[in-house]
Amino acid sequence: MTALIRKTRCAIYVRKSSEEGLEMEFNSLDAQRDACESYIASQRQEGWIRLDGSYDDGGFSGGTMERPGLKRLMADIERGLVDTVVVYKVDRLSRSLSDFAKLIEMFDRHNVTFVSVTQQFNTTTSMGRLTLNILLSFAQFEREVIGERIRDKFAASKRKGIWMGGVTPLGYEVRDRQLIIHEADAQAVRLIFESFLRLKSVARVAHELPALGVSSRARVSRTGRPFGGTALDRGAVYKILNNPIYIGKIRHKDQIYDGRHAPIIAQEVWDRVHDLLRVSPRRKSPSSKRKSRAPLTGVLKCGGCMSAMTPVHTRKSCGKLYRYYSPSSYLRGGCPTCPIKRIAAREIEALVVSQLQTIFASPEMIMRVWKDAARQDRSINDHAVRDALSDLLPIWNELFPKEQERLIALMLETVVIHPDAVDIRVRAEGLESIVRELDRQKKRREDGHDGPMRIAAE
Repeated sequence: MTALIRKTRCAIYVRKSSEEGLEMEFNSLDAQRDACESYIASQRQEGWIRLDGSYDDGGFSGGTMERPGLKRLMADIERGLVDTVVVYKVDRLSRSLSDFAKLIEMFDRHNVTFVSVTQQFNTTTSMGRLTLNILLSFAQFEREVIGERIRDKFAASKRKGIWMGGVTPLGYEVRDRQLIIHEADAQAVRLIFESFLRLKSVARVAHELPALGVSSRARVSRTGRPFGGTALDRGAVYKILNNPIYIGKIRHKDQIYDGRHAPIIAQEVWDRVHDLLRVSPRRKSPSSKRKSRAPLTGVLKCGGCMSAMTPVHTRKSCGKLYRYYSPSSYLRGGCPTCPIKRIAAREIEALVVSQLQTIFASPEMIMRVWKDAARQDRSINDHAVRDALSDLLPIWNELFPKEQERLIALMLETVVIHPDAVDIRVRAEGLESIVRELDRQKKRREDGHDGPMRIAAE
């Protein structure tokens, strides 16, 4: 009687770090794939069959897990579609010891085996695992040495004024690896420098640019995803004003070298701009740091553009301080038609606290928090949770600002402001620690220990 041979579904994974040579009819990925297919064919009597799916990563480093082919392979493994992963060499799968350990752990979790066709070892034995770790150590060492060589090459090339790639600066385009002036965008760069000389404020320049028709360049990523074409914020304007590329120079770390490309801005204009920047630097002095508390910072968002709402304030001639929250995109000048330009801080904070009281009193919220808290402390019952939640907001005004900020961060995921509504999303899983803390404090008070109830601010 012939024994049945169980089929082993084999996925071939191939990778090449650079895109050089991939356009050839028969490239490195094809060579790796052929070797893996031949190995699988040699194991046909063991039931090995090749899967039709393609798991190729051309032009992706082995030092990261962010690879589309690898992600497709991991997704198919999790779906139970793969029994064995076949690679040409171990370092094709990963050149990082920590990443490789995570991959092997995932393979083990899904009963998937791993085979390198040019390096024979058995990971079921201690000697095989040692061999694998030695191979990976050399792979990681090789990657680090290659990285050092590339960094040295970059430094030497920039000393010679050569453009070494990256995001092309506004005002230029790349032809044959050379920076060439793109006249339409160059006019926008000149306008930014001229506007700063006239307005003497980066923020005012950023606010004025949309009306002048100036925006970042619309681009398409390597994966075909469009990006750019948006308003320039204060940070982008500041980077343009400080980029020596526009006076025909190349920056490498703290050094500036003469570049091989033509300048867009005259040296005299550059000097005048930087004289102004030195007089009124972008960095804020310690006295300008926010003094007023703004507990909703980080959770408050504009319902129109979904940008974070930033705390701002103004002081009237009488000395009274008025606090507001305003969308960051509106402050940068990127959304001049924002429907919510600003909202009074005291009013929105009171509204959020009032709404939280209603949410916390609901039976559904009490049960959810109780289940989370009971996992950590079985002595807590639903009555204790209800009492803690009902005590939570009445002590709000007694809390220090840091305590209020921590409380908001634990309780709320987001608060989205619309022109006619407020959408509050509660972080139920963050409440259980607060409930347990308040329950402990309540028991101490019942035992005769005085002191106000507090939320520890970390």
